Amino acid sequence: QVQLVESGGGLVQPGGSVRLSCAASIPTFNNYPMGWFRQAPGKEREFVASINIWGDKTNYADSVKGRFTISRDSAKNTMYLQMNNLKPEDTAVYYCNAMTKGEFVLDLPGDYWGQGTQVTVSS
Repeated sequence: QVQLVESGGGLVQPGGSVRLSCAASIPTFNNYPMGWFRQAPGKEREFVASINIWGDKTNYADSVKGRFTISRDSAKNTMYLQMNNLKPEDTAVYYCNAMTKGEFVLDLPGDYWGQGTQVTVSS
């Protein structure tokens, strides 16, 4: 059974940084591209970033390019999202997602989701 558990969210001031983690209990973690999505109040869930199975190719939403960095540690079955220069519009619940290779190419979510972690950017 696939389980994804996010951690690292919280309250941060504009311009600040936070790192999210996603611990995956997937026996074949290295076979899954992984991604982050977010959902702000009253809005649809949207793509944030994704990373391929080898960790050498990444995709980002235009709104976070240059500020967020996605990475993975296959030895730890863990994915990360380093978020810098945070803005109030980054406030959302952030979700970890396991994708297929086809979904990775199209920035679409896969079937497996974590429970989400809240990030609030406010002074």
